[in-house]
Amino acid sequence: MLIEADELVELFKGYLPYYLLIVLPIFIIISPVCPVGAAHEFPVYRMQQYDLHGIPHGCRSAAVSLEARSVSGWGTSRHCVIARLEELTVDRFREIRARAGALLIVLPRDLPARPDQEKQQILELEETMLSQDVNIPVYFLQWSPNLQQILEDVDTSFPCSTPCPPMATRSSWAPTNQQPGLTTIIKRMVCCILQGKLPGYGVEEKLPTIALVAHYDSFGVAPELAMGADSNGSGVAMLMELARLFSQLYSSSKTHARHNIVFVLSAMGKLNYLGSKKWLEDQLDGGDGGLIQDASFVLCLDTLASSDGLYLHVSKPPKEGSPGAHFLKLKSVSETMSPSVAVEGVHKKINLAEEVLAWEHERYSIRRLPAFTLSSLKRATIQDLVETVDIDLLARNTHILVESLARHIYNLSAVHIFSSDYLVPKRSESLLSNS
Repeated sequence: MLIEADELVELFKGYLPYYLLIVLPIFIIISPVCPVGAAHEFPVYRMQQYDLHGIPHGCRSAAVSLEARSVSGWGTSRHCVIARLEELTVDRFREIRARAGALLIVLPRDLPARPDQEKQQILELEETMLSQDVNIPVYFLQWSPNLQQILEDVDTSFPCSTPCPPMATRSSWAPTNQQPGLTTIIKRMVCCILQGKLPGYGVEEKLPTIALVAHYDSFGVAPELAMGADSNGSGVAMLMELARLFSQLYSSSKTHARHNIVFVLSAMGKLNYLGSKKWLEDQLDGGDGGLIQDASFVLCLDTLASSDGLYLHVSKPPKEGSPGAHFLKLKSVSETMSPSVAVEGVHKKINLAEEVLAWEHERYSIRRLPAFTLSSLKRATIQDLVETVDIDLLARNTHILVESLARHIYNLSAVHIFSSDYLVPKRSESLLSNS
């Protein structure tokens, strides 16, 4: 027996490696399993996940290691559906959410140029996706030529009988900056609010105060893809420009108005305006709310660079003769400066039973402050890209607003207070909004 064992060992040492070099390639060639043709790495963006007032929203899972299938070719929870964004409808998404194992959504390369009907479909899909919790992993990918080839391969594969199915594995579909797995809850959110003030000429506590507010958050179904160029990059750009213009006027004793102006950049605007809520609590409940407590009005700026019209949203119309009512005559200013601009007032009562407030000014109206929002009526979405912002509209709307505020503060009418020397060049405003 020992002799036979020694002979077997010698056989392994001698000829077996050469046999393996010949036999293994043959086994690989005749094997029914297809070898991998190529490996590609793509950055992916996970779907939004958050809890608001204890109610879960968005994607609850992260790990993906499943067979890839097309929208029309998947069938079980063992399949990862790879779909073009334009292929998804609300009903199709609900079916995938209930029965599939994961969903990868490929964004079109020319998203801003899509037809209006398709954009509306995407808006409805985003709203549906974020209105409830989604138990399967959902990721978004930017279009690329390699990804297009994979999509075509998946489209031509059969649902179950193909011998060489494309695979979506943990390594090939993992986010570039995140390892798929269990998600970690951020228990303590940092709310950073920036506040500035231009004190009026005279005793500060005895002067009327105007507050200008804009939230600086972006929001969309995939956080890293939400640029927030219009909502609310345009509002922030306008607020910064207003601060620059009025600081020039207030720096001279001849044009130093008898009004305090407070500028607020609030956080968490897309989470039910919790930043404004916290700021109001600190100001009014903390004993420091002298200025804001007696504010003439609060003006919130939201989405102002992609629509030709302007809308003033109010929860309670101000009383006739009040400072708020005086400012609401913005329409007369726009008719003088830009007759083509349609300015409309929109009255909507606050519904405290709703989970999310419609506009930021409602946070201030709840605390019995006269407030309204100036907007061009566009909701937050991943379609809100820099390419969709019209810098000419932003510059024009800024000019109309700053003239309206100046006429109210200085109690003037039919006078152009800001000449072209004061106004910021459009190129500079473009850089500000893009940043």
